[in-house]
Amino acid sequence: MTRVLAELVGTELPRTVRGTARRRSAPGEDAVGRPRAIRLALERLGPFYVKVGQMLSTRPDLVSPEIRAELALLHDHVSPVPFAVFEPVLARELGADWERRFAHIDRSRPLGSASLAQAYRVVLRGGETAVLKIQRPDVRSQVLADMKMMRRAARLVARAFPDFNAVIDVEASLNLIFEAMEAELDLTVEAANMERARGLLKPFEYLDVPDVVWATPGVIVQSTAPGRSVREVDPGSLTEKERLGIGRDLLAFMYRGYFVDRFFHADPHPGNVFVAPGHKAHLIDWGMVGRIDRRMSMTLVTVLLSLAHNDGPGLARAWVELGRATPWADIPGFAGDMALLVPKVATVSLEDLDFGVTLTSVLKHSTRRGIQTSPVVSLLGKSFSNMEGSVRYLAPELRLTEVFQEELHGILLHLAGESLSEIQAARTAMDLMIGNTLATEQLRGLVRDAADRDLTIRVGHLRGRGASGDRPSRTALRAAAVIAGLIWWTRRHPPPNRH
Repeated sequence: MTRVLAELVGTELPRTVRGTARRRSAPGEDAVGRPRAIRLALERLGPFYVKVGQMLSTRPDLVSPEIRAELALLHDHVSPVPFAVFEPVLARELGADWERRFAHIDRSRPLGSASLAQAYRVVLRGGETAVLKIQRPDVRSQVLADMKMMRRAARLVARAFPDFNAVIDVEASLNLIFEAMEAELDLTVEAANMERARGLLKPFEYLDVPDVVWATPGVIVQSTAPGRSVREVDPGSLTEKERLGIGRDLLAFMYRGYFVDRFFHADPHPGNVFVAPGHKAHLIDWGMVGRIDRRMSMTLVTVLLSLAHNDGPGLARAWVELGRATPWADIPGFAGDMALLVPKVATVSLEDLDFGVTLTSVLKHSTRRGIQTSPVVSLLGKSFSNMEGSVRYLAPELRLTEVFQEELHGILLHLAGESLSEIQAARTAMDLMIGNTLATEQLRGLVRDAADRDLTIRVGHLRGRGASGDRPSRTALRAAAVIAGLIWWTRRHPPPNRH
């Protein structure tokens, strides 16, 4: 384990640090063998390290193309163990009479075997066929121990490479993985994720989620997903209408998850999408989900719209708002990078944009320029790359951004509705008042930072500044907005009568 981590930290990650030259392969070094050895070692180390490797596969700013390509092959699959190994877990979770809950259990051949759990086909007392998923004994304590060790390693990296950590924030990146994996360590959380996803999938004609029969922290029973995984199914067994319908719905569901619901499947790879002729496609394995806040989802929409309108500086502004600029950040250089990148993509119209590829390209440039990006972007990249792979199995002729364009109208209407809500209007008014109240103190802070030579250039420096003559009009407009907001709010919410 130590050797593998040292290989990644010592030879790959420092490429991102200011002043560190890109590592070059030594003469005769096996450019294929080394990445493969790292992948196999991470698989042997267990589920936590598999997740870390999967995240790194979406970070061109951290690891070389050769290693990223190999890490993209990471899968959480291990050799199955006998059913008897899981019987103590069933007794602990369901009681000594756990066998009475089932009419039959296919003990001889598990449906799936991963490092966290193993799944079996069962028949319930009522005659329904279902899937029994059982957590491996002691897996929770093992994963928590790995997390504790990695937190210590993250602090060591932060001390050894402070410039690198200022851009990447290793501990925050790991915390994102921790939060995502904690749900996988408690199957009742996965059951709750499935119930929420079922409600969000109701508008979709071709998508569904298995029903949860019952769940405990270590055991979950759910209905079977018809058919086979996208990876195994013959696309020719589906009609063209089914193929395209499932593909469009998968992409639309993910777009809405990113920009509207802010809740999305974080690992929708082809093995987690089951399809069968005449049935809805079923999304399974809801242990790892992603959540993003309103600000980030709106900013990501702005990123895509900036691409569509060939606006490199606009994309740069939006991207910096996803994170923060370090004291040495080269924001003009990043804006220049985007001015070169965006026309290459934007000249072919919105339909031909590739969100996943563009996201990772922008991430690479921003890190190189000293701009820290939210770790959630990595999870988004992983999620979208997996979904793109699933869709390509079924409907390779679909254009990913064509579906985005179809969904854009509804996304913008939803965002506009949120912006016009009562709570948001009140918050905007308060933000304006607080901004005016704190303006003097903020100016003092800027002067102090400049005196200390520790001034961080933020996204505001990318925004166009008007002449001094338009400042009164902006102030007046801000004051008018505050007054109008307060009048509207008090009329809608009169003070209670205390007498």
